[in-house]
Amino acid sequence: MPAKIQPRTREESYKPALEKARREIASVDPWETAFKAAVDYREIDLKRGEWLVPFWGKRYIVSYPEGAVTEEETGEKPSIVVTLLILHYLLTAEGIRPADQWVSFRVFPGGQGYWPVFQARTGLKLAKAFGRDKEAFEKAALALGGEKLSFGDSSFLFRMFPRLWLAVVLNLADEEFGPSAQILFDATAESYLPTEDLVVLGELLTHSLIKQAGKK
Repeated sequence: MPAKIQPRTREESYKPALEKARREIASVDPWETAFKAAVDYREIDLKRGEWLVPFWGKRYIVSYPEGAVTEEETGEKPSIVVTLLILHYLLTAEGIRPADQWVSFRVFPGGQGYWPVFQARTGLKLAKAFGRDKEAFEKAALALGGEKLSFGDSSFLFRMFPRLWLAVVLNLADEEFGPSAQILFDATAESYLPTEDLVVLGELLTHSLIKQAGKK
């Protein structure tokens, strides 16, 4: 009888991507990368240094050229998902300022085809959790660093990275329509993360809001 194949853990699944990102980080110009990503870079010597990367209310130290990531305050290593997001942000950053224009995930490369899945994992979950509970949504959003916007029945801006911003828009249920919610991105988002990472970022924000509110 053949041995049962165990499913791979998330860390095992992401390990090739992490190794690739670290190889690429080692070959960049650290000062140019810091400028484009709008982060600080501290030179240790001519061949070594570290970036200080703000991500969603915390700051992370990214070593150059190794690409090791640790939280500045605690010295702890973040999850492999957060590590990849931070490295990919540094690698993708083009230095374009946020457009202050909100767009749907659908406009990004591959976004139209993946839209139903993305919305199922983000907007539909948010609508189910908060579509009849605006107070819980707003408390969770504020607790996670959200800044109030004026869209829909309630909406918040989240500055995930210095130049990569997301917004969550909630429309409450009424007598005619059910609740709806959507995650929007600044129009320059594809200049800072690949589309597949924007999916991860949207899912991370969704999960965090629902968890913060104690919803399921």
